[in-house]
Amino acid sequence: MPDDSTLGIRCDLDSERPAPGPASVVVFGGTGDLARRKIIPALYNLLRAERLHPDSRILCTGRRPLDSERFRSGLKEAAARYSRTGLDPSAWDRLAARIDYLEGDLESPALYASIAEALESPGMPRDALFYLAVSPEQFGSAARGLAAAGLGTSGRHPDDPAPYRRLIVEKPFGRDRSSARALNLELQDCFSERDIFRIDHYLGKETVQNLLYLRFANSVFEPLWNRRYVERVEIDVLEEEGIGTRGGYYDGAGAARDMLQNHLIQLLCLTAMEPPAGLDPESIRDEKVKVLKSIPAYSAEELRRRSVRGQYGPGSDASGRTLRGYREEDRVRPDSRTETFAALRLEVDNWRFAGVPFVLRTGKALDRRVSEIRILFRKPPGALFQGTCGDFLGANGLTLRIQPDEGLWLTFNAKVPGRAAVESGALRFSYREKADSLPEAYERLLDDALAGDSTLFIRADETEAAWSLVDRLEEAWADPAAPPPILYPAGSPPPAAPR
Repeated sequence: MPDDSTLGIRCDLDSERPAPGPASVVVFGGTGDLARRKIIPALYNLLRAERLHPDSRILCTGRRPLDSERFRSGLKEAAARYSRTGLDPSAWDRLAARIDYLEGDLESPALYASIAEALESPGMPRDALFYLAVSPEQFGSAARGLAAAGLGTSGRHPDDPAPYRRLIVEKPFGRDRSSARALNLELQDCFSERDIFRIDHYLGKETVQNLLYLRFANSVFEPLWNRRYVERVEIDVLEEEGIGTRGGYYDGAGAARDMLQNHLIQLLCLTAMEPPAGLDPESIRDEKVKVLKSIPAYSAEELRRRSVRGQYGPGSDASGRTLRGYREEDRVRPDSRTETFAALRLEVDNWRFAGVPFVLRTGKALDRRVSEIRILFRKPPGALFQGTCGDFLGANGLTLRIQPDEGLWLTFNAKVPGRAAVESGALRFSYREKADSLPEAYERLLDDALAGDSTLFIRADETEAAWSLVDRLEEAWADPAAPPPILYPAGSPPPAAPR
């Protein structure tokens, strides 16, 4: 029997972080899809997990003429449908008693004056978290409105004892580096950078957070996490669905702006970063920015060689159901060259990973839905088994599956029982075997924002550095010398990535 004396040993880092205190959570866009599907169910689950302070209040704003009772009734249906824990009537009643609705126009100063007045009313916590679940064009005006009503924090000293005011900003955060920079300056005119929480929900996923724990809490992995042992890193975020009803937005964005600039680059940073000086937010975010600064500034010609872009055409899924092509989708130009698939091969030009290719792939209307990181290790030197087996000796690999079937797999070689043969096998760890359900990303991110922990949020210089890379790629693709996106049938495997 294996020695399992160390199994189950636990170091609880959460015990060092105090639970969030009472706060007023103000959700702009409270009648929208994001609030109904993600934000309110996340707050409900936090309440059930005793991570939402019992004195907290929730104030949702919207343009619809609703009273609080009708608004709460609609939210109850959403919580029943979208909460991972199901609807417990008594728990919902406790949350609903804290929810109010405020009708108003984001462009009207009266809305912000009403919010400021509400925060001064009896029973409302003075600490406030403002969540901008609105269109990106409204981020700046909402921040200015809050600041004009005396609810901003720009210029406030970190030790100021006044109630905190924090701002959560959803993606997309800008369309390019120039617009992201302009938005950063606009928000920083109203709120201190430490109070701005730019959200990327991928960072709230359990398996993404586990990447730091896996790397830096295990001596079996960290010594191998470098160019001497790693041959290639592949990062995939692939989807079966097409663009759905997002044609108006997507045709002006494309896969690189929609997914590559944020989700995949964040996964790259966490995979390639050096050990941070500590577990505090700035130490971790410093190392992520260093990764982005270590990616070479490739020429347009080099970027075209290192990338593949594609667009899905008509096809069919595994059951034979006909799928329409991208140009047939609603609100998509009939001659559109917007990519729905993007692959890019990068290098991180530092000591740890110099010469190791990082291949990033993302796309829609493919034959599978999967998000994962694959670390492919180099094969043993050309002697013994490698010398005899050659390509039939499998490489070791570590796969971190983000979704679905969250977990990790380590592939290795072992003897086939009863034969002089080598065969690949796998050690598997599944999160689903540890827990019936995993916390949703928005639960973790809202919990962190309420606690003032910005580790899993994006810093201003980080988003600008990511946009710089994608801007160069978009410019390379826009060149008349660039070939159009390759056509792949909807429901097919992803196009081959650049080698």
